[in-house]
Amino acid sequence: MSAEATCMELALEGERLCKTGEFCRAVHYFEAAVHLGTEDVPTLGALYSQLGNAYFVLEDYVKALEYHRLDLNLMRASSDRSGEAKACGNLGNTLKVLNKFDEALAFCHRQQDIARELNEKASEAKALYNLGNVCHAKGKQLGFPSVYDPGEYPPECNKCFEEGAKYFEENLEILKKLGDRPSIGRTYGNLGNMYYVLGNFTEAIGCHEERLLIAKEFGDVVAERRAYTNLGNAYMFLGEFIIAADYFNKALQIARQIKDRSLEAQSCYSLGNTYTLLRDFEKSIEYHIMHLRIAQELKDRLGEGRACWSIGNAYKSMGQLQKALLYAGLHMEITKEVGDEDGLVTGQAMLAELQALLGSTEGTTVKRVSSCREKSEGRLDRELGSLARNRRSSLENLELVELKTDESHHVKTPKLLKCGSLTSSDSKDKKSKKSSSGQSTSKSTSSIDLDDGFFDLLTKFQSRRIDDQRCCSSVLEFGSRDSNVNVECEGDKENNGFQANSPNADEFFDMVAGIQGSRMDDQRAEIFPGLHNRQFLAQLTANRCDDSLLDDHFFEMLMRCQSSRIEDQRSELPMIHSAPTVPDEDFLNLILRFQSSRLEEQRSVMPILSKRVTSKKSSFRRKSDKQSQ
Repeated sequence: MSAEATCMELALEGERLCKTGEFCRAVHYFEAAVHLGTEDVPTLGALYSQLGNAYFVLEDYVKALEYHRLDLNLMRASSDRSGEAKACGNLGNTLKVLNKFDEALAFCHRQQDIARELNEKASEAKALYNLGNVCHAKGKQLGFPSVYDPGEYPPECNKCFEEGAKYFEENLEILKKLGDRPSIGRTYGNLGNMYYVLGNFTEAIGCHEERLLIAKEFGDVVAERRAYTNLGNAYMFLGEFIIAADYFNKALQIARQIKDRSLEAQSCYSLGNTYTLLRDFEKSIEYHIMHLRIAQELKDRLGEGRACWSIGNAYKSMGQLQKALLYAGLHMEITKEVGDEDGLVTGQAMLAELQALLGSTEGTTVKRVSSCREKSEGRLDRELGSLARNRRSSLENLELVELKTDESHHVKTPKLLKCGSLTSSDSKDKKSKKSSSGQSTSKSTSSIDLDDGFFDLLTKFQSRRIDDQRCCSSVLEFGSRDSNVNVECEGDKENNGFQANSPNADEFFDMVAGIQGSRMDDQRAEIFPGLHNRQFLAQLTANRCDDSLLDDHFFEMLMRCQSSRIEDQRSELPMIHSAPTVPDEDFLNLILRFQSSRLEEQRSVMPILSKRVTSKKSSFRRKSDKQSQ
């Protein structure tokens, strides 16, 4: 079997594994194909692209960036404009995930320009789709770490969202002309999300309904579940809680159908919050307990904390304050454990409210929470104390190297010395130096400085290694006319070196330079790993399209906003808590606003105001009585 056929077979097997979702195994096959190599440039470019995509799915974005960069450079070197556009799109998506939005936008615009230049509508649609996604991610990142409800983002975020919506609308126009229904469905979903964050809930519902129809048309249950969830979110902010609950329930059924426990927990959480707003607290607690059990099953501590707060809030609304207090305490413990600052503020507010309602009972809960915190802090102190003791004991047992001189070979040999005896040996050395002042001592008995001895030993060993690598005249054969070349071997101590005035010295140095040059060529890194097309590489070298030249355009775009990014990295980034059982939209602010508005409605009329109203009514009656008389 030829190497070319084997490379192609490995690549096809890797592609098959990608389709089945086995990306780890696919990476091994792709890398084996690259290692084997090929002469076909498009095949190697496809391998680079597949490797980049596989690493992207595996969330190894550095490797993905590396292979997509190789793909871009290879396509540019081979003047493949269509392939260059695809590589730019892949790089843009990878840089977007790395939060390098300005660089990602630059590559996506490059993809769009090439597509328009080639009049490839499908490629232009992909570029517009990528641009819309980058704008959406950039707007979200600009608002981080603050949490905003839809329609309440800062102006700089809304500017990104509006620009992204414009890209999606242009993408939709092209896709409708091409008749690409699956892509139309994806664009409707993304455009609906863009309208949602802008607060245009009616337009968002229209887009998600179109997305739902296309998902049902192709039997895409995963996209169908997303459409149901997005519709429920939009109806929640329109105040249509019954309709939202119906959509969340449909999303829950699909999550159970595809057996995705985290998505099932998210739907239960959304349903629990919806029934809280509907004031059906029994159903709310039922769904939140379902969410709590799944969160415990998946070891999602942050999700457990959110479920405990929601259950406690529902019990508080029902008037069962003892149970509310229990779940509020559990929420506080979990919140402090995971370091959720937002949850800590919300939990403290609930405990303060329960304190006003229960008085001393809340105080006992605070004591219990504080005792748990003290125990955890005491455990941490004990661990830190044990680490400090271990560090001290390891320093006491540290073995240093004492260098002494061997008389016979004049080479310093190391001797292990305990750190505890270092002081006594130093004092002995000082005493010996004082006693032997003015007297000559031999090298074997004189004490040496530790640092000087180490560097002396290092220099001697390095010089011996260099001597071992010197070329000997007995090995080099220059022919009969070169037999008198005056080159001394290492063992000749009288004439240690090559005579510069030898008649064949120039030829010898030319030969050494040639050997060194060939060795340097062998050690050069490949411009394109796996490419065995000598003609292409020769043409590439002749055109001076070396690796540094190919990378200039890439690194120019990559470093364009580097100075601003360095400033952003000076401050400590906020901790991102992962909660797979909690949806992106938890409606916490909506619930708090709704409950506070109900509290305002339940306030009684001030007594002074009622007296004024009564006095006005009585005066009006007196006036009417006088007129009737």
